[in-house]
Amino acid sequence: MNDLDIIGFFQGHAWGILTFTLHEAASWIIRIAALCVVPLRHEPSTATVWLLVIFFWPIPGAIIYLLMGSRMLPAKKLERRHTMLAHLKGIRDRITRETPGAVHPAVSDTLEPTVRLAESLGHMTIVGGNDCTPITDAIVMLDMLAADIEEAVSEVNLLYYIFVKDEKTWCVVDALKRAAARGVICRLLVDSVGSSAFIKKHAQEFRDAGIQLAEALPVQLFRRKAARFDLRNHRKLAVIDRKTAYTGSHNITDPRYGHRNLVWHDISLRLRGPIVRQLESVFLEDWYSETGEMMDAEHLFGELELPGGSVMQTVPSGPSYVTENYQRLIVASVMGAREQVTITTPYLIPDAGLLQALEVACLRGVRVRLIVPEKSDQFVVGHAARAYFEDLLRIGVELYLYQDGLLHAKTMSVDGELTFLGSSNFDIRSFALNFEINLILYGRQENALLLEAQEDYRSRSRRLVLEEWLNRPRWMPPVESVTKLFSPLL
Repeated sequence: MNDLDIIGFFQGHAWGILTFTLHEAASWIIRIAALCVVPLRHEPSTATVWLLVIFFWPIPGAIIYLLMGSRMLPAKKLERRHTMLAHLKGIRDRITRETPGAVHPAVSDTLEPTVRLAESLGHMTIVGGNDCTPITDAIVMLDMLAADIEEAVSEVNLLYYIFVKDEKTWCVVDALKRAAARGVICRLLVDSVGSSAFIKKHAQEFRDAGIQLAEALPVQLFRRKAARFDLRNHRKLAVIDRKTAYTGSHNITDPRYGHRNLVWHDISLRLRGPIVRQLESVFLEDWYSETGEMMDAEHLFGELELPGGSVMQTVPSGPSYVTENYQRLIVASVMGAREQVTITTPYLIPDAGLLQALEVACLRGVRVRLIVPEKSDQFVVGHAARAYFEDLLRIGVELYLYQDGLLHAKTMSVDGELTFLGSSNFDIRSFALNFEINLILYGRQENALLLEAQEDYRSRSRRLVLEEWLNRPRWMPPVESVTKLFSPLL
């Protein structure tokens, strides 16, 4: 080996040593910085998971955290939402003054605390005089929505997490195009991730048909329009001619959702009455946030139609709210239950508050029933949810596994006189990260049909007992353990 070879050898190794040293130094700087920053920005359970990811995988973990670690929306979107919320508050106050008969109808003393809490958290008043039709069949829902769009004369506003053009949704797509062709204003707001395939394939087609199409929370690697790519608009909402509305858990898609042998089962409501104005105000806020268009809201002051007797309240939720308002409502309602709580949800990943509320309810002698699908469409989320089964069974929850496909309905009934229904799952993601919309129905008569639907779901389920769960295959507990660790991020 000559002198040049020796010099080259040491230079090469010196460069390698320098690179290794810089990498290690950067890794430790990232770890120390994470220790100083992450716990201040998150709940302890969430912070622990992020620190674990960053400590084991410093540089990639830090990049992932920068992309996904903040719940905050960018300043422009927050400013638009706060502007619209202030604008709508003035409208709601005026409606309350001018229509006292429909707003704040009397409810029982046991329900009044929920009314006040929901109004404080979601800024929507309780309203009566509504007509409410539950729909549990996806094809029936699509046909009914298409029929209402066919009858539209002025305006159709649709907001959906998943919007697909397929053989099952053709009736809605065709009705929407025909409505636009006859001069009806048609707006379609779809989530950037949930409807990504639709946006790529059909956005221009819909715009050419005269439909105003906007994308909610568009995904960008280096973003000014969205703080993290998994902050999603998960709402399902349709408002036709300002008189008829649909909301619930149905998306605009084939109920198989791309799964050949796994049919999804949802529940939505067709609504008429004062509640439609609340739902429309949610659409106005989302549309303004994404497009900057402040739509005319003067029509919200028109004379109210009272086509029915249902009493209900809208609860929008999402990252723009100061607190996880829907989670607070659910926890408070479980805590206040006297006899029975029944929950249906495709994904149950409870935070500490909800888990404790369920435990306290069981200890107080309340019958708590949880109905979830036996088969999940998502491996990680499904096993993370199963990781809580043993805890739930040990505290006394009756756990039912739905057999007839994937139960996608998100409902909770309390004592037969209070029901929550909408787009929100009972998991950390829906409570903290997604924009959701839910309704509260008050009174035994209003809840009878929804309780019937819950009982139908239970009848098509099998009850899981602790002994059976403890004897599950040995490979499952380790998988559940790992996925549970990441449940605060799911």
